[in-house]
Amino acid sequence: MDYSVGQVAAFAGVSVRTLHHYDKAGLLSPGGRSDSGYRLYGDADLARLQQILFYRELGFPLDEIAAVLDGPRREALERLRARQRALHEEIARLRHLADVAERALALQRTGVPMTAEERSEVFGEITFDLSYATEAQLKWGHSATHGEAMARASGHTKEDWRRLMAEAADWRADLLAAFGAGEPADGERAMDLAEAHRAHLARWFTPCPPEVHRRVADDFAADPRAFALVVPASEQSPGLAAYLRDAVHANAARTDRASTEKDER
Repeated sequence: MDYSVGQVAAFAGVSVRTLHHYDKAGLLSPGGRSDSGYRLYGDADLARLQQILFYRELGFPLDEIAAVLDGPRREALERLRARQRALHEEIARLRHLADVAERALALQRTGVPMTAEERSEVFGEITFDLSYATEAQLKWGHSATHGEAMARASGHTKEDWRRLMAEAADWRADLLAAFGAGEPADGERAMDLAEAHRAHLARWFTPCPPEVHRRVADDFAADPRAFALVVPASEQSPGLAAYLRDAVHANAARTDRASTEKDER
């Protein structure tokens, strides 16, 4: 039995335009024509269309579908296996992204339900950018250090966050004062502030050896979203993020020297 293009489109759930496109591309040409010149599709055409739609659902491009349908069966199986592997990889990637989103949301919530007023009271102008949290999880999610930091952050109570943020505010005031006074980034005062920040991270989140602290500080200087976690935009000034980065690097070098000297004794 033969079917018109409109009937086939209705059967298959595709548009007439799609069938015309398949015909023009040589992928599915109707087996017959009516006396008036209209396309007519037979059972074999419908079977081929079903295969086309199957491969389209799997994400195959049209030119590859044509190669699969018109090529050797062995080649079709190889292409299917390759697509199966690609789909499994994509599923794994999407599962990872879902986990990343869940962790980022946990960080956004700081692990503790708070009203808007409580959040404002505790965090003030410090912002937790969800896009940055997600990217950080993608970048460092494999790290045990990052995992511990996220776990501890989600476990903090409201009182923990109040104490943490008060401590951070005091440190931030000292940093702004040192920067405003023109203290050199590799001077004792700036390096001591860097060391205080490293101790703060270790106390509230995760151990922070010098090499990790360097990476954290590099991120502060490179990404405003990261720096906004320690200094809100209203308190920032040009060069401050780079100043903190340089102080952290100087302090890390000082710590490394002290460790080497200790080992040599």
